[in-house]
Amino acid sequence: MKKIVLLVLAVTALFAGCSKKSGEKQVVIYSNADDEAAVSAKKALDENGFAGKYIFQSFGTSELGGKLFAEGTAIEADLITMSSFYIESAQQANNMFKDLEFETKQVIKTPSFYTPLLALQGVVIYNKMVIADKNLPVPTCIKDIGNPLYKDWVSVVDPLGSTTAWLMVQALIESYGEDGAKDALAAIYKNAGPHLELSGSGPIKKIRAGEVAVGFGLRHQAVRDRKAGLPVDFVDPVEGNYTLTESVAVIDKGKKCNPLAMEMAKCIIEKGRADIIKDYPVVLYEGESVDEENRAAKTMIFEEPLTTELLKKHQALSESAK
Repeated sequence: MKKIVLLVLAVTALFAGCSKKSGEKQVVIYSNADDEAAVSAKKALDENGFAGKYIFQSFGTSELGGKLFAEGTAIEADLITMSSFYIESAQQANNMFKDLEFETKQVIKTPSFYTPLLALQGVVIYNKMVIADKNLPVPTCIKDIGNPLYKDWVSVVDPLGSTTAWLMVQALIESYGEDGAKDALAAIYKNAGPHLELSGSGPIKKIRAGEVAVGFGLRHQAVRDRKAGLPVDFVDPVEGNYTLTESVAVIDKGKKCNPLAMEMAKCIIEKGRADIIKDYPVVLYEGESVDEENRAAKTMIFEEPLTTELLKKHQALSESAK
């Protein structure tokens, strides 16, 4: 009789765990977001009734991407923020995300299973003082960075190291075709020499310090440096400001309990975007606006859907240019 009672209690507890009120079960959030975006997302949750109801864990993009592919719906997370192209590929591989249950008025079209959290755009960056001291021209496009005049005064990112470089590769391919992009990359890499970086922030750090004159990096970082009075300036390249997004998606765990995940996804977008757009000033939803300085001259989206497979293809093209 004692064993039967214990068994009944255990089963009752199990079902109670699945029928708890939503506020009694913590949602696990996995994110590849940088500190600024993570802080804004957590602030939105904490200020709108979700404080103490979630666990937020940060990962590198490749690490989190590996977990998505390897674990699928068995992943511990209930909710993720992640590079959109990884979400697209993981959905193709594992069919692991739920359709979102809230409406968003996006200015760029996305599938029903994710919505963008932030966007990153590429730009040509230069150090005003070094350009003047070395009597170098200000580049007008990405292809200009391959001009022999800039030999040893260029820093760009290796596509094997950071997706910041993918923005550069996309722009070159769309503008000049794959053969033209390969030629442009070969010239740029020759100019960069030891300044070919693996970190997305590597070029702008060297440009700030005056170690190089020109390079390619993220637009919002260049705007921030110029506003801070650093000798950093930028040019919206004629090839266009290509865009990568990071998005919010909810894991489809079927009957398993994650009742707050969808509500938190909605909260992060509806309540967090006001702060996120200050750090990543790209309009993603109707009603948003940014000032003139933060408005890219030629916002572009790559014609072909972005996936991990396409990234690998473009990485191979880049390697062939070295």
